Amino acid sequence: MADGYKGLPQHAPFDKIVVTAGAPYIPNDLLVQLKVGGIIVIPIGEGDHQEMNVLKKTSEQAFEKQVIGKFKFVPMLQNKV
Repeated sequence: MADGYKGLPQHAPFDKIVVTAGAPYIPNDLLVQLKVGGIIVIPIGEGDHQEMNVLKKTSEQAFEKQVIGKFKFVPMLQNKV
């Protein structure tokens, strides 16, 4: 088992990242692993209050964000090595 918050930096940069577990926030480690033009899809929130977020990396420091709607996923694990 690995820490989903850290991603896979040894294989970065990525064109796309799809997270299939809910997280309370978007981990910065995942954002920096995207190529410019890359997209991350991730459910954000805790318990019954999660929203699907789609972010496109438009430059090394900027993102366009779209919220798709409400969803419910299992929680994302942290510090599990």
